[in-house]
Amino acid sequence: MTPTPAKKQQGTKTRQQAEAEDLALDTDLGWAIRMVSSAFRNVATESVADLPGGARAYLVLVALAGGEPPSQLALAKEVSLDRTVMTYLLDDLEAHGLVTRRPDPRDRRARQVLITDTGRTRLGEVRESLAAAEARLLTDLDEDDAAQLRTLLSRVARTAQRESTAPEKTAC
Repeated sequence: MTPTPAKKQQGTKTRQQAEAEDLALDTDLGWAIRMVSSAFRNVATESVADLPGGARAYLVLVALAGGEPPSQLALAKEVSLDRTVMTYLLDDLEAHGLVTRRPDPRDRRARQVLITDTGRTRLGEVRESLAAAEARLLTDLDEDDAAQLRTLLSRVARTAQRESTAPEKTAC
């Protein structure tokens, strides 16, 4: 049985609708990332405003709170900051008593960065403020969805970080 012209047009219209839905902003990854990034930047900026260095300082304190003290260079790579920017940021954080630097016992040419007790206290305060801001942003998600979003975004962020630090591939 051959479809009638009306049925063909209806099939085409459905395909056009499907294509339009595929191109809708609310299904576009770039749009979603931009919207979330912009909203998060706004709420996060307020939360970290009292830290010298703002969001960058927050990332440094989070990285330092986790374990073995890294070298300045390793820390700069971990949080994706230029090493010169990292030096100035650490100068500010050290002046405010949030971090300290010492020679690395394994390589005395390098300097380890350590978070101070004051730095841990400030990090805790900022994390509370940031958690409240994040909760406002994630208000439409239940706990499981929010946890899954964090997990998936962390995976994508690690991939993005690897891509941004990988040597550029050039054609021969």
